[in-house]
Amino acid sequence: MRPKPHQMKYYFIAGEASGDLHASHLIIALKAENPDAEFRGFGGDLMQAAGMALVRHYRDLAYMGVVDVLLHARTILSGMRQCKDDIISWQPDVVILVDYPGFNMKIARFVHERALCPVYYYIAPKLWAWKEWRIKALRRDVDEIFSILPFEVEFFEGKHHVPIHYVGNPTVDEVAEYQFKAENKHRRSDNGNCLALLCGSRINEVRDNLWMMLVAAAPYDADFNIQIAGVTVVPREVYEQSITKAETVFGRKIRADLVFDSTYDLLSHAKAALVTSGTATLETALFRVPQVVCYAKRYPWLMATAKKILLKIPYVSLVNLIVGREVVPEIILTDMNPEAIRQHLKNILPDSPAREAQLQGYEEMAARLGEPGAPQHAARKITQLISHNH
Repeated sequence: MRPKPHQMKYYFIAGEASGDLHASHLIIALKAENPDAEFRGFGGDLMQAAGMALVRHYRDLAYMGVVDVLLHARTILSGMRQCKDDIISWQPDVVILVDYPGFNMKIARFVHERALCPVYYYIAPKLWAWKEWRIKALRRDVDEIFSILPFEVEFFEGKHHVPIHYVGNPTVDEVAEYQFKAENKHRRSDNGNCLALLCGSRINEVRDNLWMMLVAAAPYDADFNIQIAGVTVVPREVYEQSITKAETVFGRKIRADLVFDSTYDLLSHAKAALVTSGTATLETALFRVPQVVCYAKRYPWLMATAKKILLKIPYVSLVNLIVGREVVPEIILTDMNPEAIRQHLKNILPDSPAREAQLQGYEEMAARLGEPGAPQHAARKITQLISHNH
């Protein structure tokens, strides 16, 4: 009789909503490669729904900023201890880390030092933006890196001689899946008249950015349906306070709708968008919606000085970083004001040359990202590497 093949055990760690989403798709793809595989780890509802045994939910440990982390240091440390103990007792074949570098790099070191199993990183830490010194720890503690941004190949392999696998970008898959379902469900015409405001997914981002976006967009509220992409993790009153502030500054009521957890719906019929930097800039580009990237923070002078010292990149938006030139205008920190936003918004409304140039840049970006299939590419590569090591 032939011996029964080894039942693969994957241990995942994701620490935020985007990581939960991307990891859930990777779990589904790994199941297709190996239906008998087991999955366990730290993550969220989507990973659990995909078939992972959830040890601890990421919301218990998702603290941002120095003050928040210090206030909840005991909780974070207990979570790390629990994670380490669970890995030892479960004895996985591989630990797959998903973004979340503050926590995950410490776990990588722990697993590596004890030689428990290989460590793979899906969605590499953004060392090209800052904390480049972490490359030494990444080289030492991580066995394989799976990248979702094409320009990372040059940074990791070209500059630092750390091999990585570019597998495609999962946001391409997510947008393509939405568009396929929308096409089958009800054909959308291209005559939407929405001006979408994507003001971030954290309370501070909404407070700092939305009121200025609204003041900039207000003169167009008779011609366009101004729609604010809200997220339920930010309380409604935070949005309402920003709307009130914008109306006070602008001097009259602004016609705008607040729509929760429907960003893709808004983008699917938007003519233009004002977008806070982040994955949303990439999503907006994949929907082929011209955009102005806006990013305000409190104490902008201080933040601008810190950016010059700490940030190693010429742009803040993923669109510009992927193409390697300015495709979308970026108005950030000390340059951020309603007048500057409005001028750039005017330049990307229908029938303007800047709009067409931006749309052409989107095609270049899409070509560099490649076709959908990032989770499947990653799953196949992971399965091959583990089979080879066994």
